[in-house]
Amino acid sequence: MDVQELRSAIERAGGADRQERIDDLESKLGDALRPLARVAYNYVWSWLPDGEAVFREINPLRWAMTGGNPVRFLSDLWPSTIEHAESDERLRERIVRLAAAHDAYLAEPLRPRPGMPGVAAYLCSEFGIDASLPIYSGGLGVLAGDTVKEASDQALPFVAFGLFYGRGYFRQRLDLDGKQLEYWEAADPKNLPMARVSLDGTPLKLSIEAYGRPLSFQVWRVDVGRVPLFLLSTQVPENDGVQRWTTARLYEGTRAVRLAQYALLGLGAVRVLEAFGIDPGVVHLNEGHPALATLELAAREVASGAPLEDALERTARRVVFTTHTPVPAGNETYSADEIAGAFTGLPDRLGLDLGPFLDLFRSTPGSDEPGGLTQLALRTSRARNGVSALHGEVARDMWRAFFGGVADVPITHVTNGVHLPTFLSTPFRELYDRHLGEGWVRRAADPATWAPIADVPDAELWAARNAARTELIEYAREKGELDRLQRGEQIDYVQAATRALDPSVLTLGFARRLATYKRVYLLARDPDRLLRILTGTPPVQLLLAGKAHPRDDQGKEALRSLFALKRTSQAVAQRVIVLEDYDLRIGRHLVAGCDVWINLPRRPMEASGTSGMKTVLNGALQLSVLDGWWAEAYAGTNGWGIDGEAASEEEADARDAQAFYDLLEHQVVPLFHDRDAEGVPRGWCEMVKQSILTCAARFTATRMLDDYVERIYRPGG
Repeated sequence: MDVQELRSAIERAGGADRQERIDDLESKLGDALRPLARVAYNYVWSWLPDGEAVFREINPLRWAMTGGNPVRFLSDLWPSTIEHAESDERLRERIVRLAAAHDAYLAEPLRPRPGMPGVAAYLCSEFGIDASLPIYSGGLGVLAGDTVKEASDQALPFVAFGLFYGRGYFRQRLDLDGKQLEYWEAADPKNLPMARVSLDGTPLKLSIEAYGRPLSFQVWRVDVGRVPLFLLSTQVPENDGVQRWTTARLYEGTRAVRLAQYALLGLGAVRVLEAFGIDPGVVHLNEGHPALATLELAAREVASGAPLEDALERTARRVVFTTHTPVPAGNETYSADEIAGAFTGLPDRLGLDLGPFLDLFRSTPGSDEPGGLTQLALRTSRARNGVSALHGEVARDMWRAFFGGVADVPITHVTNGVHLPTFLSTPFRELYDRHLGEGWVRRAADPATWAPIADVPDAELWAARNAARTELIEYAREKGELDRLQRGEQIDYVQAATRALDPSVLTLGFARRLATYKRVYLLARDPDRLLRILTGTPPVQLLLAGKAHPRDDQGKEALRSLFALKRTSQAVAQRVIVLEDYDLRIGRHLVAGCDVWINLPRRPMEASGTSGMKTVLNGALQLSVLDGWWAEAYAGTNGWGIDGEAASEEEADARDAQAFYDLLEHQVVPLFHDRDAEGVPRGWCEMVKQSILTCAARFTATRMLDDYVERIYRPGG
């Protein structure tokens, strides 16, 4: 399929539906705001300079109330707000510039990379595009969102597939004791930047077989720059209540529902591709959840008369697989009865008896062990990779027996990267614009692009760091105060967050999914020492955010214990702020403004850890266990590392906590406050420069996607 054919197929796949929704939104707006209707229906606004700021400028309160959702925001504006926007000449000019930047971006033609085998179809169970589209939970989804955005920036022939979770991932509240409470909110597609896909004027509805019955689904289209993201939903009248629940919630706790989700994602994506007339040259399975796509592709070959062995071989030639975690929960297994009961119809379509079919999911064919989607993905792909150098080693050891104990296990690595325009703060964007030259963002993967950082005046770098921290503290004051009010805290405790958070104080950040191996509990392993550091002279402030899975009692308890620490004294309550309901919006503020990013995973369980990469771009330093990306990024002069090696988990916890406190107390705090006569911490600024010089180019999504195209997508790469 050539580029023009792909463009035509993509336009047929919901393009008219999207335009209809844009036209409807335009009809509700005045002349000044009307150009924003088409901007609202493409998430490129979220990473264009001044994109979010323009929407917020129209009405900051309404923008916050709508969760930063541009479609709902524009649909709900008061007539007086529209009238005010019409009369604001400066705002009108900004809208015109944003719409022009949006149009110019989308007008660029697709640029297939030499050697890339046609269209890439990217399949993942979650996508973190923007906080206003709640179909993600954490790092996997944000990485998928960054990949799609970067594919758009590079104008690659790329399409993406996921599920539209009508109730998304859970929302979080903490009670007065720090206990996590979960609730889910229904998302109305009518109020989201998406359009239901029709073909030839008829809404597209397809079906797969799951649990012995047809499972019908419709398709929604979300535009992410030049890349269409197609989301499958079982919320259709043809399904009963249980079937409609298939796409209700991300990472549903019920195993049967999760298997139905995996069937829909893998089998359904292939059927949608066929309906659109798109024949991908590469099918990228991002984690094992969509692995059934390989069997759907093979079943189509079998239906055309190919022997199964040949069908699987031909399918594997265009399938690549990225594994993201060594944690068992990320590679869950299912019994023979569960797999056979969920994926009915597939054995017959493949021409297989049940036993050989189940063997496709097992590490050891012929055994009675449970099977998993990871094993299926490993078995039916031609290229496999972990997401950091260390994780590649761990994955090879982990799956060595699967590949027959060979010395050279066929799993490589592509270290993750982050989408620079999404996570770059305004102060540092302006700093880089002044020093890195025109078009520097497109050259971000080239280390030479960043070389001028060495000559940036320390005072100028420090000013950008102070500005970024100040923006974070302003946000944290408002968010922390609101969180405490919603919990029903006493007013003096509520106001402590506003009174004490100081934009000039060393600010530490810890924010991530609170899986047990992330070891948030190490922060308070020695509570007396931590309190002494936080409340000493000079003081330190700590911002925390994170969610524990609803069924992860250990993660919840770790969060509760940290919350209890805040109750020990008013001084601690003023120095430790827990920001509830961690999501992309909170994460973007934290990675933009913190001075030091803390990461204390149990080595080697952190496959990558992309949040730290985002802070590097904003002039922050790492205080991290040498795991995931930091194991290959740490150079001794660009942050602080904790080796994480120990004989037992208890020993590792004790040693790593001790190292954390020692580094914080004896190196981090003194270096931050070692100022010259002008108030500039020269040593700190030099370490920040080394961090940017050694890490920025290596850990952008630009470099990451270049690696995928050249080393993974390209046959024989």
